[in-house]
Amino acid sequence: QVQLVESGGGLVQAGGSLRLSCAASERITNSYHTGWFRQSPGREREFVAALTAIGARTYYADSVKDRFAISRDTDKNTVYLLMNSLTPEDTAVYSCAAMTRGTVYYSQAYDSWGQGPQVTVSS
Repeated sequence: QVQLVESGGGLVQAGGSLRLSCAASERITNSYHTGWFRQSPGREREFVAALTAIGARTYYADSVKDRFAISRDTDKNTVYLLMNSLTPEDTAVYSCAAMTRGTVYYSQAYDSWGQGPQVTVSS
């Protein structure tokens, strides 16, 4: 099972940007679909974005579309989530995840998870 280590969380003002990183312990291109999910207190974990193993197709939740961008660096085995125009509603613990097959929108399909950095957006 691939190991995932995230970094890049923190505190940012509304309207600002942050980039999260998710470093994988092995090659992810052509091997693993990767996704980002988030969870805030009192709410269920929700899908944010995903990137397919082959072809690098991207998928986004409506709430982040046109503001967030998922990408990967093949040489570094790292997936990124660039978050722009952040609002307090984006405050959550963000987790990256990986799977070899399944529906990218469903957290239950993912086999490996990172520890989840906190992202806090102040108004």
